Amino acid sequence: MKIFRIMQAATGAVLWIGAALDAPTALDAMGSAAGDRGIPHHLRAGGLHVEEVAEDIEA
Repeated sequence: MKIFRIMQAATGAVLWIGAALDAPTALDAMGSAAGDRGIPHHLRAGGLHVEEVAEDIEA
């Protein structure tokens, strides 16, 4: 597991920090935490910035 930070691309506002296997899974986890079933494609395609903060943590 790795720690990811998801930010709004335009402003840099941090929307979510959490553990996931990879960046797409981090987006899904953020959406799930917000009560959504998925992040809209237009946001995945450039509205959000995902960066790895730490790697290889134990689950």
